[in-house]
Amino acid sequence: MIGNNTLTQLREKWIGAAVLAGLVAASAVVLLVLLLVDPSSQSVEGTTGNGPAKVEAIEGTELKRLTLTEKAAERLDIQVAEVADNAVPYAAVLYGLDGETFVYTNPEPLTYIRAPIVVDHIEGDRAVLVEGPPSGTQVVIVGGAELIGIEFGLGK
Repeated sequence: MIGNNTLTQLREKWIGAAVLAGLVAASAVVLLVLLLVDPSSQSVEGTTGNGPAKVEAIEGTELKRLTLTEKAAERLDIQVAEVADNAVPYAAVLYGLDGETFVYTNPEPLTYIRAPIVVDHIEGDRAVLVEGPPSGTQVVIVGGAELIGIEFGLGK
């Protein structure tokens, strides 16, 4: 039989490991953003504005339009999939600091816009949505964490 003290110690170790894993993941995202947003890296050819990413406010909303150069999207290995039958690949689902869920849509080449979603349930590798982008919309399934860093200015 395991005592309460042992269970508490195990729980604390697991929480510590989860926090450490989160910090490592966040550090990796910040490092990638630092590499991506560095204006000194090839700042003339193949960039948007004065760097490989341009962030523009979308008038009348709290959203921003992210525009990457081809080279930046390639470096981040941005990959997309379509919304189908009110579901997105679970890999597209991102979580905000307060638990809100969203995806990044890809309305035109090299352009990405955050879109809020409401998840009903998870079925295997798909998230079935109550609310979200319409079927046929392209959503980011690889590179979403890096887009968060670009949108919110991590690494500046």
